[in-house]
Amino acid sequence: MRKRFERFLVRILPWLGYGVIRGLRWTMRITTLSSEGVDAFWKEGQNFIVAFWHGRQLMMPFANKGNQISILISQHRDGELIARTVARFGFHSVRGSTTRGGSAALRRLVRRARAGDLVVMTPDGPRGPRHVVQPGVLKLAMLTGLPIVPLTFSASKKKSFSPGMVF
Repeated sequence: MRKRFERFLVRILPWLGYGVIRGLRWTMRITTLSSEGVDAFWKEGQNFIVAFWHGRQLMMPFANKGNQISILISQHRDGELIARTVARFGFHSVRGSTTRGGSAALRRLVRRARAGDLVVMTPDGPRGPRHVVQPGVLKLAMLTGLPIVPLTFSASKKKSFSPGMVF
């Protein structure tokens, strides 16, 4: 019974996650800062590696400007939910991490980058240490010759309703 429920969740949660992320996007006013470097790459059609910290990925699907995306996602159970969610945005998942399947995943990312995909990694790895670059993203850059472009997303609180509004 438990396995059946888990299979149900793995099928349903990515759709819910996709809907929540898209819904959140419509509630936000997004301001892009210091994008000149990235914009130059987009305009020139030059490929690059996107790197962002764990915990900063929520709205990253909306940073894409039409490229085919291949993103490194761990082989853990949570990774399966993330992989299925980003697939709804049209992204290709390459599964692996520093602790499981990393070498094979790195080789697949190199192939995808050489085929023209924009490749995406979180350089601090799923187990941390937080905000400390692990060697995988540097190896990927060395093997592909592509520059690493750091991106991030953050949000600030905003008052949404007038103080006198009652529900």
